[in-house]
Amino acid sequence: MAELNSEQIDELKKNLQEREQVLRDDIRREMNLQDSYADVAAEVPDPGDASFADLSVDLGNAAVTRDLTELRAVQNAYARMDNGTYGECVNCGIEIPYERLKVQPTAERCAPCQMQREKTHIDTMKGSTM
Repeated sequence: MAELNSEQIDELKKNLQEREQVLRDDIRREMNLQDSYADVAAEVPDPGDASFADLSVDLGNAAVTRDLTELRAVQNAYARMDNGTYGECVNCGIEIPYERLKVQPTAERCAPCQMQREKTHIDTMKGSTM
């Protein structure tokens, strides 16, 4: 594991837990909204209302997908904590600075490697939080 002290790891784990709870709440809320929009689309014969309901469901699906992607990143960060690799760049192996992890506790890469990944994987990075 990177040279993080136990206090730093505890703080980062707490940040991850808080973010995980927010994401789970957001997903739950969005799923409930989608059910409401689907009910409106099924009940209303007006094409404008049905179109709005369909658009709302599509936007909700995008939000849920985004949140699920971030939730997976949180779970991956927990796994790296458990196996002792949290805070190490998955590309080059150097330590990810605590300051970066504090801002982005799910970070898998140091800033230079992340910038390189974003340049070379622009299409696959859309919606990613890492």
